[in-house]
Amino acid sequence: MSTKIMKSILVVDGQGGKLGKQLIESIKARIKNVEITAIGTNGIATSTMLKGGADYAATGENPVIVACRKADIIIGPIGIVIADSLMGEITPKMATAISQSNALRILIPVNKCDNIIAGVPDLSISALIDDTINKLTGLLSSD
Repeated sequence: MSTKIMKSILVVDGQGGKLGKQLIESIKARIKNVEITAIGTNGIATSTMLKGGADYAATGENPVIVACRKADIIIGPIGIVIADSLMGEITPKMATAISQSNALRILIPVNKCDNIIAGVPDLSISALIDDTINKLTGLLSSD
């Protein structure tokens, strides 16, 4: 009898944490055998993501740095790899830790906070989340 190894997913979000909460709810509803850590750039974002069903949660720069070392997959808006994005909430150390992590990253092309991604249609948040979950499901099923 084989058992699948549990994957560690890190969800990073800022501001109000609404995108992170929706991601976590969708992951929990569609994918089993994953462990989700939510790291908010502020307490409100962390609290909101916890309400979405995260297994673990923390707030701030150092938790992002530490969690990036342990995660198999990192998910969040594209701004998490850009220093000073998300209204200045992403510090250079956070962006570097996420960018240099050995984890696979699924970055959501949210056209906000002075970052516009050319060539990407302006999709609704629900369409972006559906696409993210589909990509995550594909990655996990190929293991």
